[in-house]
Amino acid sequence: MNMESKKNYTLPIIMMIFLFGMIAFVTNLAVPMGVVAREQFEFSNFMGLLGNAANFIAYAVMGIPAGILLQKIGYKKTALIAIAVGLLGVFVQFLAGHVASFGVYLLGAFIAGFSMTMLNTVVNPMLNTLGGGGNKGNQLIQIGGSFNSLVATFTPAFVGILIGETVKANITDVFPAMYIAMGVFALVFFVLWVVSIPEPHAESFSEPLSNLIAGALKFRHFILGAIGIFFYVGVEVGTQGGLNIWLSGLPAVGKTTAGFVVATYWFLMFIGRLFGASVASKVSSRTLLTITSLVALILVALAIFSPTTSQVTLPVMQRSDAGALSFGLAQVPINAMFLVLVGLCTSVMWGGIYNLAVEGLGKYVAVASGLFMVMVCGGGILPAIQAWVADFSGYIPSYWVMFAGFAYLLFYALIGSKNVNKNIEVD
Repeated sequence: MNMESKKNYTLPIIMMIFLFGMIAFVTNLAVPMGVVAREQFEFSNFMGLLGNAANFIAYAVMGIPAGILLQKIGYKKTALIAIAVGLLGVFVQFLAGHVASFGVYLLGAFIAGFSMTMLNTVVNPMLNTLGGGGNKGNQLIQIGGSFNSLVATFTPAFVGILIGETVKANITDVFPAMYIAMGVFALVFFVLWVVSIPEPHAESFSEPLSNLIAGALKFRHFILGAIGIFFYVGVEVGTQGGLNIWLSGLPAVGKTTAGFVVATYWFLMFIGRLFGASVASKVSSRTLLTITSLVALILVALAIFSPTTSQVTLPVMQRSDAGALSFGLAQVPINAMFLVLVGLCTSVMWGGIYNLAVEGLGKYVAVASGLFMVMVCGGGILPAIQAWVADFSGYIPSYWVMFAGFAYLLFYALIGSKNVNKNIEVD
């Protein structure tokens, strides 16, 4: 044990932090790719976001199996399989650019979603173990989460630069992003394959999985919390995704500036997470979720009712008529500013919903976490519904879908999160 504890895990730690970033990179590539697919194949908004839907629906399919796989083969092997599947998913999307096939692109997005599900199951406990657990392990997880947010900030901006202001974008325009993703996946796979690392202990179920699932579903506040996760991931993705598609279609804004405006949303999520970590011990999850849901509702309502002719100035990257990039101030509709500010609210919601939903679940907490992973599919379904509404009404009115999602989260914070099933045995 002493020899094991003295091993230097710096390289695998760096690789796991890179995987935190890859989760953000591949996931947040889906919506900008929707802009590309919509233009290349001349699709509706709804069809353009099917790739994003495929990526997230994979969570519904793979959420529980990923946990079972973890139990059977351990964390390292699960991580290796997840990385290999991720490489395959990005490669299939790369092939879609060569054959100009929307069906192949959807297949690649779905495969990539499988990978993201497994990686989300693995990265936190593995990084915690590599750090030796305790405060050091938690510190590494926070570093990984911060890197995740920074990559989420970078992705839409990078794709905006790649697409440029071409009249008709093409999947081939995004090839550099795919080269980066495949290269990082290949590098991390090789490092984890050759480096010996400790295996985190996967808690074995003391009861049949079906019994544990049934037990968790007896708690009303957990069921409503799982629905809350569905809506939360949906509004997190849909708020900025719809903004990207809307602004990209405005000639006065363009795709490059749109990508940087959306990047600001993710940067504010990064700032919000830092703030949330500093106040989490002083403010209850219920209070934090109530405040952020209410503020998000107000911001979305302001975005819906504000005239799109009203302009504000935001600092973003711009592309001149000659194609040169420059950083400066750009005029965008005031609606965009309100939607960008929503990122401060969504940044701290996941932890609040999770804490409230698993409160008092005892032995059912582990399986409840797996069910949460299934409900992440809301990140694909809700934005697709919004896009369908946008096809008929335009993107600003479609934000009533996001408004409804935040309204549910406010309901959950005020009413639905109360544990009314305290008489159920959980030991």
